[in-house]
Amino acid sequence: MNIEVKPSAASSPVLADLPAIAQVGVIGAGQMGNGIAHVCALAGLPVVMLDVKQDALDKALATIGKNMDRQVHRGLVTEDDKVAAIARITNSTDYAAFGDADLIIEAATEKEDVKRAIFKLALPHLKPSCMIASNTSSISITRLGASTDRPEKFVGMHFMNPVPVMKLVEVIRGIATGEPTFNAVLALAGRLGKITAVSEDFPAFIVNRILVPMMNEAVYALYEGVGSVPAIDMSLRLGANHPMGPLELADFIGLDTCLSIMQVLYEGLADSKYRPCPLLVKYVEAGWLGRKTGRGFYDYTVTPPRPTR
Repeated sequence: MNIEVKPSAASSPVLADLPAIAQVGVIGAGQMGNGIAHVCALAGLPVVMLDVKQDALDKALATIGKNMDRQVHRGLVTEDDKVAAIARITNSTDYAAFGDADLIIEAATEKEDVKRAIFKLALPHLKPSCMIASNTSSISITRLGASTDRPEKFVGMHFMNPVPVMKLVEVIRGIATGEPTFNAVLALAGRLGKITAVSEDFPAFIVNRILVPMMNEAVYALYEGVGSVPAIDMSLRLGANHPMGPLELADFIGLDTCLSIMQVLYEGLADSKYRPCPLLVKYVEAGWLGRKTGRGFYDYTVTPPRPTR
């Protein structure tokens, strides 16, 4: 796997003739989508944030405002920066709003059929020069790009959660991704203040190929009775100096997302070490998806959260 880490595209010698990115579209107003809109707007880019539900857009804008208030309080941005950034964000439920976008970033649920359906809806409204980036954390960029009319303008841009805080962006080039698109996205990441890690197009890329199997193994440890939820999380926090235990982190990411990534790894690499733990499957079947549903390996309806097993 050919992997390189870049502090930013600003230091790259390949900057000539990059496609201009003057307006960005973001598909999905959830945790990742609103975070991407947040950092793009703070970087001075007009952003169109799209979702199928207006209430999701309203909630996303409120979340962005709250997160920017936190940055103002910490002295990371000024009040004027915040007001100007929020003014750059336009909400829409209509893909026609992407007509002037130079790049759209898809941040929908981690299911390939959903992403393909989104691209099919968006493509008729995009200008020919518009590039497409997917925030997928595991799905083949080559395959997603091939489902569009512009595979040479399709690239992976995997932001970490929470987007306004985490510095890393994985950039993944599919087989057909053109150099102009690849370099334009590297330059954009630098403009957003991010550090880029370049990954080849293998299942789950770099971060999740390493991280999610660790969380899956933690679920196996719970399933097999090796330790309790608090014991497993405390062991990794104190024994490996992790800021969050693996089960707590799985709840934060979303157990459905973790399961989807494990399924991509298991099916894509055909190796039994990536088999999703049956207990993880059961939690997802029960709708216990973690923080976003109020219950996962912890019950978040009480303070402090209480283990559910």
